[in-house]
Amino acid sequence: MPKPQLPTQPTASDPEEGHMTFWEHLQELRTRLIRMAFAFFIGATVAWIYKGRLLVLLTKPFVEGWGNQGGARPSLHFGDPAGLFVSYVKIAVLGGMVLALPIILYQLWAFIAPGLYSREKRLVLPFVTMSCGLFCAGAYFGWRFVFPVAFDYLLQFAEVPLDSALKVEPTVMIESYLSFIIRALVAFGAVFEIPVVVFFLAFAGIINHTHLIKFFRYFIVIAFIVAAVITPPDPLSQILLAAPLIGLYTFSIGLAWLVSRNREKQAESS
Repeated sequence: MPKPQLPTQPTASDPEEGHMTFWEHLQELRTRLIRMAFAFFIGATVAWIYKGRLLVLLTKPFVEGWGNQGGARPSLHFGDPAGLFVSYVKIAVLGGMVLALPIILYQLWAFIAPGLYSREKRLVLPFVTMSCGLFCAGAYFGWRFVFPVAFDYLLQFAEVPLDSALKVEPTVMIESYLSFIIRALVAFGAVFEIPVVVFFLAFAGIINHTHLIKFFRYFIVIAFIVAAVITPPDPLSQILLAAPLIGLYTFSIGLAWLVSRNREKQAESS
């Protein structure tokens, strides 16, 4: 008489048993979205409390660029009574996004985690840490190094000969300035996510280090095109962005090589 077979235990590399229905998925998505919205609300509230200090922080590159030209004290203007209020709302939104970013990324990962293998679920902490770190590094790099150079270059066009009867004076509106600086900060943070994107594409087996090496010369051209789109129209700012992008791509090649090597070791051991 044949022995009854005992049910096998799921291995560490198998997805967890159990399936969620469509409505359960919607309920899970709703819960995650509520948590992300709550985190954003808390972050935006904190940013609103410190809106004055954040405004000074965001305008520091402009002040540095203006200071290099000499002359009057740098100033920003608003054209209607609600202009400054709207600007502070933009600052609060930006602050809310930045402060809530770790929680938002974690909630996104937690939503897709039930469909992942256990070894993939362990990547949640590196994913959140690396994504937030690179985004903040990109935004800081643009704020600290690129924007002051760009404003210095652009504001110097206001200079006219000393013996001229004409005076050219920049009148920068605070709404336009904040819209520009926020877009630029988000863009710098986003393009610095190249290693994260490459890591997950390599982890999924879509690309490997040999693909990246072959594409390297094309990426150099793409890096300068992206830099020309994001930065103001001066060559130095474009070089200041293109250079770290190329460096991050080179780092991503090594990252993809490590992922491929780890996959090969796992295949040999199995």
